[in-house]
Amino acid sequence: MRVLILSAYNTASHKAWQEGLTALFPEWDWTILSLPGRYFSWRIRGNPLSWAFGKDRPQLDAQYDVILATSMVDLATLQGMVPNIAQTPCVLYFHENQFAYPKSQRQHTSIEPQMVNLYAALSAQSLVFNSRYNRDSFLLGVEALLNKMPDEVPNGLTEILKNKSRVLPVGIDTSFFDEAIHSINNAPSRATRSWSTQPLKLVWNHRWEYDKGPEILAEVIQQIDQRSLPIAVSILGQRFRQIPDSLQAIIHSPPPCLVRSEPLDSRHAYQDYLKQQDVVLSTAIHEFQGLAMLEATAAGCIPLAPTRLAYPEVLSPAFLYPSDDGHVANEAHSIIARLQHWIECGLPDHCDVHSYQWSALKPAYQELFESYLS
Repeated sequence: MRVLILSAYNTASHKAWQEGLTALFPEWDWTILSLPGRYFSWRIRGNPLSWAFGKDRPQLDAQYDVILATSMVDLATLQGMVPNIAQTPCVLYFHENQFAYPKSQRQHTSIEPQMVNLYAALSAQSLVFNSRYNRDSFLLGVEALLNKMPDEVPNGLTEILKNKSRVLPVGIDTSFFDEAIHSINNAPSRATRSWSTQPLKLVWNHRWEYDKGPEILAEVIQQIDQRSLPIAVSILGQRFRQIPDSLQAIIHSPPPCLVRSEPLDSRHAYQDYLKQQDVVLSTAIHEFQGLAMLEATAAGCIPLAPTRLAYPEVLSPAFLYPSDDGHVANEAHSIIARLQHWIECGLPDHCDVHSYQWSALKPAYQELFESYLS
């Protein structure tokens, strides 16, 4: 099978998805065209120009059995510029959707990204979402946008999109899984540890951006120190040139409970570090699957996440804290309450995420692609 992957905004998570997928089917003939994950406004509208009139045009003109494009690809425009693309079945994969993406204060409100998503979705043969939350928020967003239009809006567009949609998560690399997890739940050291001599190790492993709720994290850290809780905090995750003020303050004046805020040298070192932690925390106000949380959970961490976004379909209620629309003080209080309970009563049983392994997802991905073979 010959497959063309088009990734118009190739961030670290998108690269990991490509690597996992191509490793799953090494016998297939893969061609990958990608553009850097920067200059969002230009990238989401300019990717057809970059590809159709750039150095990669010969690869677009080649023959493929199926095209797999990310939702950042302006597929409708690209199909008009490259006839071969229009003649090949296309699967559009949604790592995220622009209808449910919270805007930062630096962003201008525009429906351009949403229209790119919409036109691409109508142009593709199949739509694949990494979570039900992603799919449902996309469909609701499309319906809400169309209802605002003044006239000449065709009926049934949302139903067309729904009928060709399915949910298929991004997989977890097997190397994340802790081989000792099977014995973790009954390990006395985990359930009855003396936290006064060995603090609970908490890791926050998300992108250092506004949509991951850094202000909530900062408040949690402040309350840990104010209450002298036996918790050691590590802050990992991808950094960018512009770091949120709340994280800048933590770096410049490290609180006593902070044991690490520096990046690790390699992905292997990152995996090993996760396997040494007790709890992984999310404070996100935007999350379409929660791959960082799933990876840490696979490594043996107990997850703690809000009852919003994609988390309720990934984690059971035992691992969720009440969300309050990102209200900093209230959410921090809920997190601290749960952590104190775990310190006093012991950590809960491990959360099983083996169903998110690439190998477990392989049959569904294979069925999807092979359905387009003539």
